[in-house]
Amino acid sequence: MTSHITGGCACGAVRYEAANDIEFSFNCHCRKCQHSTGTGHSSAFALPVSTVRVQGEIREFEAGSDAGAATFSGFCPICGSPMTSRTERFPERIYFHAATLDDPTVFSPMFTVFENCAQPWDPPRKDLEPASH
Repeated sequence: MTSHITGGCACGAVRYEAANDIEFSFNCHCRKCQHSTGTGHSSAFALPVSTVRVQGEIREFEAGSDAGAATFSGFCPICGSPMTSRTERFPERIYFHAATLDDPTVFSPMFTVFENCAQPWDPPRKDLEPASH
């Protein structure tokens, strides 16, 4: 596993880098993630906010999560690429979409969340354990 990760949006206006301090990685099937990604789930990983350096602007919009907390979905204001997610429940953590990684092969989901919200055309992976919320 690499000790440093980098990534960005589709147009390159937003770039990030961080030490590879991935706390955990997951596939989320909640409706917020479905709306944010335009598909059945989001694949994401968590990093401590203090370890991430971002170049460019990430715009956010606020929404409620399936768990009831305020969440903030971040995207590139130029190309619209979904980039990040944050929640008021864990302000010290930021979640990056796996597709933003320069090398997406470093991503490996550890568990799933909100599997009860999964669409029938995008069921949760059977080899991943559901997390308790």
